[in-house]
Amino acid sequence: MTENAIDIKNLNKSFGKFQALSELSMSVKKGEVHGFLGPNGAGKSTTIRVLLGLLKSDSGSISLLGGNPWKQAAQLHKRLAYVPGDVNLWPDLTGGESIDILAKLRDNFDEEKRKHLIKIFELDAEKKNRTYSKGNRQKVAIIAALCSDVDLYIFDEPTSGLDPLMESVFQEEVQKEKQAGKTILLSSHIMSEVEALADRISIIRDGTIIETGSLQDLRQETYSKVSVELQTVPDGLKDVEGVKNYSVNEKHVTCVVPVDHLQNFLQIALEGGIESLITEPPSLDEMFKKIYEEKHNSK
Repeated sequence: MTENAIDIKNLNKSFGKFQALSELSMSVKKGEVHGFLGPNGAGKSTTIRVLLGLLKSDSGSISLLGGNPWKQAAQLHKRLAYVPGDVNLWPDLTGGESIDILAKLRDNFDEEKRKHLIKIFELDAEKKNRTYSKGNRQKVAIIAALCSDVDLYIFDEPTSGLDPLMESVFQEEVQKEKQAGKTILLSSHIMSEVEALADRISIIRDGTIIETGSLQDLRQETYSKVSVELQTVPDGLKDVEGVKNYSVNEKHVTCVVPVDHLQNFLQIALEGGIESLITEPPSLDEMFKKIYEEKHNSK
């Protein structure tokens, strides 16, 4: 049995002369939260639509939960839940009625979980959809997805329009699904959200995956911020390979150090007697920008 919930190999999709996806390959392991990152127009939503069987690829292969999403969409959709970044609902139905319709498309609807989710997301489920803000429409789709016991959740900018408190509620519920062994593909522009949830990350640029790995793997290619108070500043500290933005104020040193040279930097700093030390690993946002810029400059 395959360890991957999603396997994409050499996927291509064009719209006329525009190449939306080019030899895209990506895998999502069962039971992981996989972050899918890239700017608008990079190909994230096109990839997800092909995964859902809403678009047919030009070439390449896709395995979704062991099946073919184009040929077996109806069967596979009973085992997954999808939340887009812009939800359209039936204007004359209430939010509660919409949740029921969407959730009951699958066979494993949990009524108690539905009540719990409506409460924690603070949704007035008796209101008509036409009265809802964008954030409330997103809540309807999120609740409908999470109250179904499925193998795979696909979220494409799910918290768009939600306030920070509701974003935190969403993250907590996704963590519960992960602990229950569910698989989540999460596409989001909110870097802190992906950083908090994702086990691995794939970065897409111009329809191609340019980097895949865990946060720890990706951090090995980037810099840590260092602030250190020393008894004396040892010679050679600023000469450690890759050190940038080196500044000394009396005996206080600040700089950025490549992660793979951080140990060497700290060994030299120890010679000066460390009074205090703060190291700050690169954020996902910083890593994303660095990887994106490096790949762009190497073209």
